[in-house]
Amino acid sequence: MKLNVDRFQESLRTKRFGKKTVFLREVDSTNDLAKELAANGAVEGTVVVAETQTAGRGRLGREWISPKGGLYFSVVLKPDVRAGEAVKLVFVASLAVAKVLRELYGLRVETKWPNDVLVDGRKVCGILTEMNTTGETVNIVVVGIGVNANFDVEEVFPEPLKKLATSLENELNRKVRLEELFTALLERLENVYDQFIREGFGPVLKEWRMYAGFLGRRVEVTSQTERLHGLALNVDQDGALTLKLEDGTVKRIFVGDVSVRTR
Repeated sequence: MKLNVDRFQESLRTKRFGKKTVFLREVDSTNDLAKELAANGAVEGTVVVAETQTAGRGRLGREWISPKGGLYFSVVLKPDVRAGEAVKLVFVASLAVAKVLRELYGLRVETKWPNDVLVDGRKVCGILTEMNTTGETVNIVVVGIGVNANFDVEEVFPEPLKKLATSLENELNRKVRLEELFTALLERLENVYDQFIREGFGPVLKEWRMYAGFLGRRVEVTSQTERLHGLALNVDQDGALTLKLEDGTVKRIFVGDVSVRTR
């Protein structure tokens, strides 16, 4: 089931997001094209969406597999905040996605620090935010969102990812209307983004935590330099994960990947 462009444009109810949208069958990376458009004066809310990406990526330059049937898009933002605040837009995006997937499909959705959305413990959406700054001044932020929608993970993903990922089709046993999903995501993203700009990070973080099923559980946190085990206590106002280590000390972590320990 492909994205129906005409139906999407007719149904979109936003102030800015998606009013200028570039639709492509294939692109190397929606984030890269969105950054290029932003550098050439694209207005806030400009969106790039593609049926597939040939060089999609996640955090730390990891490959993001983008088979046809998924929803891959990037939004140009120009927030009037300092760079230290703009990094928190990943929480804005993941909260928006979590709310939409729960509201539209009744799924048991979780947020996972810092940038994933899960259904029953498996990744259904990844988010990548990239920014251009001058000192602490933010010039642009591009928020990229990839949703595993209308495909079977068992058929299209390589073996190591099959146990870690899921799709809407796998969870619902049916395909979804991509224009309905896309419209809902843009509308909710604009809503949560405007709240973030208007009220700050606090209200967004409070609601994000309500979806954070890993909090209060024993987790493993891995980065390029270390592997830590402990109890996930909180995500604080700086977006850092607070982890109670096995020796009782508490550490704040800004970069890493979280997985819940089953034993």
